Amino acid sequence: MNAMTGLKTLDAMRVTPGDHVGLALRDLTAGERVDVAGVPVELAEAIGRGHKFALAPIAQGGIVLKYGWPIGHATQAIAVGEWVHSHNLETTLSGLAAYTYAPAPAAPLPPPANATFMGYRRADGRVGTRNEIWVIATVGCVANVCEKIARLARSEFAGEVDGITAITHPFGCSQLGDDLSATRRILATLAGHPNVGGVLFVGLGCESNQLDALLDSAPWLDRSRVRSVRSQSVENEIEAGLEAIGELVAIAAEDEREACPLSALVIGLKCGGSDGFSGLTANPLLGRLTDRVTAAGGSAILTEIPEIFGAEQLLMSRAASRQVFDALASVINDFKQYFIDHDQPVYENPSPGNKDGGITTLEEKSLGAVQKGGSAPLVDVIRYGERQTMPGLTLLEAPGNDAVSSTALAAAGANVILFTTGRGTPLGFPVPTLKISSNSALAARKPGWIDFNAGGLVQGRSPEEADEAFLACVLDIASGTPACNENNDERSIAIWKRGVTL
Repeated sequence: MNAMTGLKTLDAMRVTPGDHVGLALRDLTAGERVDVAGVPVELAEAIGRGHKFALAPIAQGGIVLKYGWPIGHATQAIAVGEWVHSHNLETTLSGLAAYTYAPAPAAPLPPPANATFMGYRRADGRVGTRNEIWVIATVGCVANVCEKIARLARSEFAGEVDGITAITHPFGCSQLGDDLSATRRILATLAGHPNVGGVLFVGLGCESNQLDALLDSAPWLDRSRVRSVRSQSVENEIEAGLEAIGELVAIAAEDEREACPLSALVIGLKCGGSDGFSGLTANPLLGRLTDRVTAAGGSAILTEIPEIFGAEQLLMSRAASRQVFDALASVINDFKQYFIDHDQPVYENPSPGNKDGGITTLEEKSLGAVQKGGSAPLVDVIRYGERQTMPGLTLLEAPGNDAVSSTALAAAGANVILFTTGRGTPLGFPVPTLKISSNSALAARKPGWIDFNAGGLVQGRSPEEADEAFLACVLDIASGTPACNENNDERSIAIWKRGVTL
């Protein structure tokens, strides 16, 4: 699937030869004639930027191709030049699916890039892109306490570490069973992140998420870099927290950046607020970086399981083994069953913002989204809250929700998150979260949110030039230059709540 094939003008294009629809690269007017891969098309109506129009007559019930794959079927006859969107196109997906293991020949990866970044090498061999103190709440009752401790500590210990951040959430009290275990697991894996030079756990004392149980669940933690405060057991929890952070800062301040190879980079792949350009510019840009990083022995983590539905065969054909294929099929059908069990439609994923940007069906969204994974073999599948352990491309179980899935990426070990967007968002997470715009208008409108503009790829910038500039941007931020989310103090988490609360 080559998302740049057919680009002829700055007016419209066909993404892949054989597609039934063209893509408007600017706002087009009714009656306008545009050239699409050498074929003139007269538009029957106005077509918004990022939206689709028919290149040939499409019969009612006919399958519609984009990216060379079906994105749905026509609910009515569609004439040449007519707008193709929610009023005349709908998904063909339904229910659970049976999958057949049919591995495809591995695509050649690019030569390993001879690139380095300045990172913090940890005792377990992993590398951090930051050296920070995280103040993690075990329960929502102490969220404000954590914020106060972190705020005061940033003033008291300014410049001694890369940052001091409160990690808060509303959970940890009155949770039961697997739901409690999931909260505990995500906090424990966050605490073991290589960007953490020291972690302070702050609890209340009576919560379900007991501190001792949390620590026992995380044997990977370097206990010399862990401190804890039980608020009910001390006279002044703020003073106790500041004293503990002072001890952690003294340890972490000895850490120094060193040159680290690309194999030490772990990139988390995410898209949010997608538009009709996301699968054309920003997501393929990430895919090409994924291929370069994994070819060098580094790691990439792909998530958002519902945004794989309809494109899962592309990943399944790249499974490195039958075991990986089976794990992928299980995660996908488990997630579909999750929707079914809650009496929710499985395939109504595109949000209002997605639809405004030109995306119609889940198949269309998924075919664009999976391009973030490039062409690298899929080497592992992990469940929510688990840590990434194998170099190469890993699939992580998490929903499409931006905050929940990005938190899971950070917990899994991504030392940077690469977040593509066509609509824009200020949201950021505990690790550097680079925002990559799919279109230049967004980058121009929100320069304080966007770290890299991929929109130039439909304005004459070559993929090769964009790839080199993007790699340089990622390595620069991995080496310590703040991402926009860090400059804006946008660093939050969200935990996937799936169970009963007392």
